[in-house]
Amino acid sequence: MPGSTFQTNPYDLFKLLDDCHEGLLQLPDFQRSWVWDEERIKSLIASVSRAFPVGALMTLDTGGNVNFKPRPVEGAPDQAKDKPPYSLLLDGQQRMTSLYQATIRGKVIETETPKKKKVKRWFYIDIRKALDNSEDREEAIIGIPEDLILKSDFGRKVVLDISSSEKEFANLMYPVSKVFDWDRWQDGFDKFWRGDENEEIREEFRNFKRTILENFKYYRLPVIALDRSTSKEAVCVVFEKVNTGGKPLDAFELVTAIYAAEGHELRKDWYGDDQTNGRHRRFVETLRSPGMDKGIIANVSNTDFLQAISLFHTRSLRLSAKNEGKRGKDLPAVTGNRHALLSLPLQAYKKYEKNVENGFVNAAQFLHRLHIFRIFDLPYQSQIIPLAAILADLGNASEHDTNRAKLEQWYWCGVFGELYGSAVDTRIAKDYMEVPAWIRGGPEPTTVSEGILHADRLKTMRMRLSAAYKGVNALLMKVGAKDLRSGQEFKDTVFFGENVDIHHIFPRKWCKENGYEPAVYDSIINKTPLSYRTNRILSGAAPSEYLKKLETGDNETPPIRRERLDAYLNSHLIDPELLRADDFEQFMADRQKKLLHLIERATGKTVYQGDIPDEGEDVEENNNE
Repeated sequence: MPGSTFQTNPYDLFKLLDDCHEGLLQLPDFQRSWVWDEERIKSLIASVSRAFPVGALMTLDTGGNVNFKPRPVEGAPDQAKDKPPYSLLLDGQQRMTSLYQATIRGKVIETETPKKKKVKRWFYIDIRKALDNSEDREEAIIGIPEDLILKSDFGRKVVLDISSSEKEFANLMYPVSKVFDWDRWQDGFDKFWRGDENEEIREEFRNFKRTILENFKYYRLPVIALDRSTSKEAVCVVFEKVNTGGKPLDAFELVTAIYAAEGHELRKDWYGDDQTNGRHRRFVETLRSPGMDKGIIANVSNTDFLQAISLFHTRSLRLSAKNEGKRGKDLPAVTGNRHALLSLPLQAYKKYEKNVENGFVNAAQFLHRLHIFRIFDLPYQSQIIPLAAILADLGNASEHDTNRAKLEQWYWCGVFGELYGSAVDTRIAKDYMEVPAWIRGGPEPTTVSEGILHADRLKTMRMRLSAAYKGVNALLMKVGAKDLRSGQEFKDTVFFGENVDIHHIFPRKWCKENGYEPAVYDSIINKTPLSYRTNRILSGAAPSEYLKKLETGDNETPPIRRERLDAYLNSHLIDPELLRADDFEQFMADRQKKLLHLIERATGKTVYQGDIPDEGEDVEENNNE
């Protein structure tokens, strides 16, 4: 029968710290650096001095399923690096490093104040305060500067000088660095306080040793030890759920540590170094327009990139299994889920990385052709993953006009069917398998068959959270919408140069004054892409008024002939006569039909005319913003 892959045992604190010193207990290399400030260190020392629990540790036995590159705890001697550790500390680094440096390392601790000022500290226990039950134990733990002289009044007044053993004895200040080895210190203390008249002080120290120092000597910590059979995925869950030291660990960091054990610097691939730009910087710079700090694929994460590579690798495994005669459930799944990422071999990463990077770059170009220029206007961040993988798989074939048309149809079906909002791992894998096959003559992919828009959904698209809302805006620009003032199409240079955004057609002010509710006039039906300067002309006026203003012109804008302005309006699927008549209700009905027809052409699907389901509301959507 399957059994537990972990056991919980108490371990002596001194043994654990000594193992850290010797390099037998180390950290996985992905662990962040030690960061505790002096107040947290003092609180920890105080808790151990009172034999209070400070939480369990979690370790992972080495030599099993998970092979991480190890590194010693901060401050351990150089020779600790040469020892193969028997365990890696998964949870408890901050506590163990703090105790190691304070108790057995024997060197001043480089830490910081709660206000992040860098300081060097020795830690001492005020013997009399520690023995006084009315005192807060943390007040008995004292942080002393490197020279062992505590000053006040901006360094002008000496408050405490314990810069020699004799001064430690005289002030009854016990060094935390001696809590496991007090015999020699006690010999010096007894000699300093010799004589019958000082017997009470010597007894005071013996009481301190019994009630406080022996708490360190006999202190035991519960350790949850994960054995060698623990899976990579289980280790990842540990960091996500029980790592109390900081932010959860993601799959990229775990894969980084796994590859590091094989001598590969995955982090350098992604982030680069002083000499080279990493992949992340290249993505940030891809199609970055003037005035923008990043391009359309800048938010592609390191795990997104690994997920796309994993699709290629798991498909290769599936094809190999098929060739071996396996069928049905015996075939491995094509997936980019977390388990697949943690099982991604370095060899597979190296095999596919360049092709997949090209796929993401081509995805940026694809999105620009659809007039999606900014991350802010990207319908779904998650849909970039299958898009990049599909483009990488198709290679030059994706540039063929017929193939590109199919790719665009698939993309818009995902957007207007609102299929990439959440829980998309399965859809990503299916699209990666189905779309290239469809382009090569196979059956229609699931996203195309399922990507159906409800007719009344347009009325409820009111917020930028909606992928379909952003999709309508991009489609209008793609089919040639022209700015109402300048007559320019919204190419990328115009888009950024003219500060184009989506704005109301019947202005919000006019709608309010005429008794219409935001739920109606804030719909995408009443919005369209316009430049900043054009939107200023519209202001809060009635459409009939701002159209007249555009036709007559002013000091800043030359007049626009009526028939030319009508052409500009028609390019936005706006009926000029309904706008000039300020007929809001007829305008909304007419433009809804035209927008639905536009979406039907883009998706190749007939819009569903039935009732809209509840989940169509914008407030329920979850996209990339």
